[in-house]
Amino acid sequence: MNFSFWPEEETQQCEVTYKGTTYTGYMTLCAAITRAMEEGIPITDPKYFSQMSVEELGHVLRSDNETPMPMLQERHQVLTEGGRVLQEHGGSFRSFISRAGNNARKMVELIVEKIPSYKDEATFEGKRISLYKRAQILVADFWGVMEARGEGDIINMDWLTMFADYRVPQALVFLGALRYTDTLMQVLNKGELLSSGDRREVEIRGCSIWSVELIKEHLFKLVRERDGQTCNINSAVIDFYLWPYAKKHHKEMAHIPIHHTRCIYY
Repeated sequence: MNFSFWPEEETQQCEVTYKGTTYTGYMTLCAAITRAMEEGIPITDPKYFSQMSVEELGHVLRSDNETPMPMLQERHQVLTEGGRVLQEHGGSFRSFISRAGNNARKMVELIVEKIPSYKDEATFEGKRISLYKRAQILVADFWGVMEARGEGDIINMDWLTMFADYRVPQALVFLGALRYTDTLMQVLNKGELLSSGDRREVEIRGCSIWSVELIKEHLFKLVRERDGQTCNINSAVIDFYLWPYAKKHHKEMAHIPIHHTRCIYY
């Protein structure tokens, strides 16, 4: 359900308060899921969430105010769909993903093949473009959990790109790694809704991916020149830096608009 948290109006955001802290954006999902678990709702059990109703999910994701979390119907559809796939493959994400061994690339390919809502693709100048934001961040999060447990032997992590969403591109523009044309900036400042697959939307996401690849290559060069060593940083780690940076500095970045696309892919 990790997609599309931007509000229609900045002053009207979905909010979820958990243990005295009020969250917005993606963190509302985290707070809502944790709150549900404490309430005894088995929201992390595929047996339950593969069959839960829209009303039950609406209760789990309820907002503190009158602004609901966007796209409830779509979240319900992808959640139950994913739950059914997990049920068909051992009943847990661990059993499902084990079919890909410990290879990050094979994990992404397995997720995209088996769970349709992760098939984040577009056509650009006649070519099929694979962006796979949610599939890649799922594998990267799994890698992070395994690393924390001392089981981080997943290979091919350097195959992953950054996770092309609407927040990291904003940070890349703010930091000067990416530049929008005046025409594009005008469109974004107006808050124009870009459809998923729109050329401008695909360019923003694609150029963000390439920008992080260039940052990674430059980091390799800097570390080699400074320390005479090989740097093993990957694009996922750079993304893990940029996304919280964007959240932390959102006020300083307010003059740089995010692009608005309502879809299940990010």
